[in-house]
Amino acid sequence: MRPVSVWQWSPWGLLLCLLCLLCSSCLGSPSPSTDPEKRVGSQGLRFRLAGFPRKPYEGRVEIQRAGEWGTICDDDFTLQAAHVLCRELGFTEATGWTHSAKYGPGTGRIWLDNLSCSGTEQSVTECASRGWGNSDCTHDEDAGVICKDQRLPGFSDSNVIEARVRLKGGAHPGEGRVEVLKASTWGTVCDRKWDLHAASVVCRELGFGSAREALSGARMGQGMGAIHLSEVRCSGQELSLWKCPHKNITAEDCSHSQDAGVRCNLPYTGAETRIRLSGGRSQHEGRVEVQIGGPGTLRWGLICGDDWGTLEAMVACRQLGLGYANHGLQETWYWDSGNITEVVMSGVRCTGTELTLDQCAHHGTHITCKRTGTRFTAGVICSETASDLLLHSALVQETAYIEDRPLHMLYCAAEENCLASSARSANWPYGHRRLLRFSSQIHNLGRADFRPKAGRHSWVWHECHGHYHSMDIFTHYDILTPNGTKVAEGHKASFCLEDTECQEDVSKRYECANFGEQGITVGCWDLYRHDIDCQWIDITDVKPGNYILQVVINPNFEVAESDFTNNAMKCNCKYDGHRIWVHNCHIGDAFSEEANRRFERYPGQTSNQII
Repeated sequence: MRPVSVWQWSPWGLLLCLLCLLCSSCLGSPSPSTDPEKRVGSQGLRFRLAGFPRKPYEGRVEIQRAGEWGTICDDDFTLQAAHVLCRELGFTEATGWTHSAKYGPGTGRIWLDNLSCSGTEQSVTECASRGWGNSDCTHDEDAGVICKDQRLPGFSDSNVIEARVRLKGGAHPGEGRVEVLKASTWGTVCDRKWDLHAASVVCRELGFGSAREALSGARMGQGMGAIHLSEVRCSGQELSLWKCPHKNITAEDCSHSQDAGVRCNLPYTGAETRIRLSGGRSQHEGRVEVQIGGPGTLRWGLICGDDWGTLEAMVACRQLGLGYANHGLQETWYWDSGNITEVVMSGVRCTGTELTLDQCAHHGTHITCKRTGTRFTAGVICSETASDLLLHSALVQETAYIEDRPLHMLYCAAEENCLASSARSANWPYGHRRLLRFSSQIHNLGRADFRPKAGRHSWVWHECHGHYHSMDIFTHYDILTPNGTKVAEGHKASFCLEDTECQEDVSKRYECANFGEQGITVGCWDLYRHDIDCQWIDITDVKPGNYILQVVINPNFEVAESDFTNNAMKCNCKYDGHRIWVHNCHIGDAFSEEANRRFERYPGQTSNQII
């Protein structure tokens, strides 16, 4: 991983800058003309900062070209390129830049790759690159900028879009619950006076066309936390929802049962004509077949089932227009394959955000399949609804503490691998382990119940703790250095998934007692208290210092969800060897080891193809 580039001033740099003021420009920030009237190179382009968590002057850089929003790859990205982009965004200069999707991965096109700027360009169009839309990157390499919090004098922001908006909970592209960013906190919009004019502003802000439908009554699921806006009244021409007259509400004004949503008009791409399902019991399931070739050579074929999983199935269901994936299947022998027997795609690896399978990494024309035959080809079961888990980050921060627990009380925890490896060589039953403990409250904000993938017949009984595991790994707990190196880890099997508490209008459905059904109902949450076994990280071997606490729910994507980007939480923590301070807990910018493993770069990888 490359370090973030930040210009560091020195006394010599200051002296040079004074000299530069008398001649051309300072090395820290090349200074072309900032007269907005001369910025003709950016005509037809729009810019915005996106991602989370971030301040208003930093974020993932997104460019709208030909009506389509996209990102910039971090390959060859420099501070000079950041200077140009910050000026495009209306700031005087850049103070740094980020790589590896620090503000979260974007979606859609990657517009620029190998971007090379001198820093004096008036527009990013004057910089060298591989060309618009020509990239061999994934969105895990999206570049971001950190601009100086100072605006260009007289800058016109007609081509700059503030991105305080996103859609959540929608089964199809361009639809979902509307959420806006305020003071670095995401919140929903109350549906009072919500109409097509306001919905169209949201759709255009996100790079879609006008709105097809303005949704009320939490049709796209209920949000969590703040409700930022109410009684939004737009003419339909505003550049941002924040520019529409609105009411800042109090807690008594609205509830999440009134969360507003939208369905946007999308341009027709014909993507659904290049994929189909066969052999299933309904139109929502079957073996996946894709169309390849050019005019006169078009043919249908199958996809190798190797490594096919939930994320790949999510993309297939999206391309089919069938919503989310309930399951991604690596064996489909029980479905009739008809007369299609050729495997035409292998090595498919998706982030889960792609619109079509051909946007995912794959082997290209070099088909490699460990298990041959039509019985080992990919299949999906799709659904119009899915669960969506979200960790209550504030509770982690409020309940974190250190306990020195005697070894004679940790035999069951050791049996379930909840201690660091050094515990194996400890002098049992004497001594103790130092544990960072905290509570986890996990909400289901989706539109379908969260259920274990495995049925009760395959749950594993653990005699020591006296319970069944319905999922071997339900959460990962890690302590990381500021640069991301793991120094301690823990994991939590689903001792039991149940409805601990629910919203007022929701009834509990799942309870672990008496070998009951496990799951989390929509509108309910499961609470793992800080004082139960394995609800900790063993930090016995961790040295004093500044660290990051990371929690990832459903880290192996074992159960399908409508949104995996909010499954992770990070907190800053300071450990002095005796006490620990946990602060700034937030959702959305952590990634599981599984996600990193799936996208290791291979020698010879070009475009989306792994050779």
